[in-house]
Amino acid sequence: MSNDPVSAALAPTAVIVRRVAIVAVADFELLDVTGPLALFASATLDGSADGPAAYRCRLVGAAAGPVSASIGAALTLDAGFADSDPAGFDTVLVAGGTGARRAADDPSLLEWLRAAAGVRRLASVCTGAFLLAQAGLLDGRRATTHWRHAERLAAEHPKVKVDADRIYLRDGNVWTSAGVTAGMDMALAMIAEDLGRRPALELARSKVMYMHRPGGQSQFSAELALQSADEPRLARLQGWVFENLSSPLTVEELAGHAAMSPRHFNRVFTRAVGVTPARFVERARVDAARRRLERDGGSIEAIAYDTGFGSAERMRRSFLRQLGIAPSDYRQRFGPRSREMSL
Repeated sequence: MSNDPVSAALAPTAVIVRRVAIVAVADFELLDVTGPLALFASATLDGSADGPAAYRCRLVGAAAGPVSASIGAALTLDAGFADSDPAGFDTVLVAGGTGARRAADDPSLLEWLRAAAGVRRLASVCTGAFLLAQAGLLDGRRATTHWRHAERLAAEHPKVKVDADRIYLRDGNVWTSAGVTAGMDMALAMIAEDLGRRPALELARSKVMYMHRPGGQSQFSAELALQSADEPRLARLQGWVFENLSSPLTVEELAGHAAMSPRHFNRVFTRAVGVTPARFVERARVDAARRRLERDGGSIEAIAYDTGFGSAERMRRSFLRQLGIAPSDYRQRFGPRSREMSL
């Protein structure tokens, strides 16, 4: 071996390839697996298409061999729990799906997950959070899941601090994400943490996805909340609210449009939608304002007036409360210029 310091400095350094385990049980959600898998498998240390691979992924489940997704397609698992040591992985990611909710009492799965608690990163996509919670790995932590299942996660696991409005969350070494494509947002954030912004940005561009859709962005809109309401009069109220955001939209006004007394309306609305009418109106205004910020260059003051906030300061407070980000920062991240830079 040469003792020349110049030669030594130019010698290639060891390439760190991080090992990722993606856990899938029968009837898993296909995109919960293939979305993050595609990103990890495509990530390179320098961000180039033919650069050194940054990750080595393995699919782990009950036993090596085929396992079916909820849509009927199948993937081949590389290893079963019995012959795969979780301590050998850098990152363990648990996929969700209908099967994940049924597998919450599988002792071999829960034992394997508990053994994975010491890995550098432990994560779940969508209802995979139920498996982490059942194993006790979310106790005392903030976590998220698909918004349709957030209430059940909180009810079944009261020690978990469920936040239903997040795309993904990180609490210590544990990451959780919302439904399906949110797993890709989370995986990209992990890759950016490991490799830096530039390789992650190149990867995002190659997959035609946004570099950042951060957890501060609400994961479901006000429109969806009313569309899912069982009370037909509330569902019909949806379009009227969004066409009249500049009106006061008091409880009395909303109740009159729904042909209910204010007291009855307030009770029915809160039960059906899950938030009070006032909170819903605020969310509707934030939704309308953020869409304006995403697509046009109007002043923040004008957008605040058009969407019923009355002032830029009131809109700023609502954005911070609902999304965890100020309107000016939201525009910087999600406005037209941000998309041009990220895609």
